[in-house]
Amino acid sequence: MNHNRLGQTEIKISAMGLGANYVGGHNLYANVDEGEGIRLVKRALELGITHIDTADAYGHGRSEELLGTAIAGSRENVLLATKGGNQFGEFGSGPNNSPEYLRGALERSLKRLGVDYIDLYYIHKYDGETPPEESFGALMEFKSEGLIRAAGLSNFGLEQLQRASTVGRIDAVQACYNLLQREAEADTILWCGQNGVSFIPWGGLAYGLLGGRYQRDMQLDEQDWRQRTGMFSGDRFEQNMDVVDELKGIADTVGAPTAHLAVQWLLSRSSVSSVIAGAKTVEQVEDNVAAENLTLNTQCLDTIDQLTKL
Repeated sequence: MNHNRLGQTEIKISAMGLGANYVGGHNLYANVDEGEGIRLVKRALELGITHIDTADAYGHGRSEELLGTAIAGSRENVLLATKGGNQFGEFGSGPNNSPEYLRGALERSLKRLGVDYIDLYYIHKYDGETPPEESFGALMEFKSEGLIRAAGLSNFGLEQLQRASTVGRIDAVQACYNLLQREAEADTILWCGQNGVSFIPWGGLAYGLLGGRYQRDMQLDEQDWRQRTGMFSGDRFEQNMDVVDELKGIADTVGAPTAHLAVQWLLSRSSVSSVIAGAKTVEQVEDNVAAENLTLNTQCLDTIDQLTKL
């Protein structure tokens, strides 16, 4: 497993990360198997993935609890990333970036995870009200107190990133980015490259679409959070499947799964430090690691890029 530098820190992050929103994510998926969630995290660590990404809102804290169980005894081998600032339970709902709420959220995350510090802590989503300078300033305080090692922002616009950067160094930015959703290229990714910030895409396989296993007559469960993405309905779904069919053709010529091509395309982007890939089973974790080991030449990567180039 290759590792890259996280932003301008001395922290190394595995090129492939594990997205743990399925692990305990009862509010995101139907029929969540908690035992398999723990097993897939342990398998990821065995295979060399060190970057494990979760959030307090996944399963309303349950993902962090299970992840804490899964990494017990292996803490030194894990780059643990989690997010706060999205209210749930007794605190209400919706984003809250106030410094007071973020401190409480971090303290609760530390307790659920059973750790003394978080390697990479993000504000999960911009709340549209709290000045980014104030909310990110709180993360700078957490860092000075040794509660976090690196600070990031997730789902923040360019203006908010610029304002937050005036009070401290942003180490990582998360945003949705994949072959079918490339909007982040226009501003966020460019800004990250110019400022030495690690860009870490989520949704790298377009919620499974780029895995190449879905048929055009597929139906998501009503409880499946992917219903809200708009990628699985109407003309957008048909357009997405057209691209996937073309990607399958390229995959056939190189003898690799379509998902592996999509991952390698992401890893070829200069600002991308780690690709977060979700998994529901141990086998899917193993397949994600295999994707990182694939080598594609420049011509193949360019062909893939042209499929959806903006």
